[in-house]
Amino acid sequence: MTGLAALLIFVGLFLAGGAISFWKQQLPKGVIVLLALASGLSLAAGILRLDWWS
Repeated sequence: MTGLAALLIFVGLFLAGGAISFWKQQLPKGVIVLLALASGLSLAAGILRLDWWS
């Protein structure tokens, strides 16, 4: 696992935690959707950067 992949996965999990926290606080749905999308993209990028396929 490279450092960048680990960083992207960490950021994705951090954003997912923020989205869950905002959802529990019943904040505006647009912010929650934005955080969830950013989390998903970051997690996907981190997983794709792993060297499992080479």
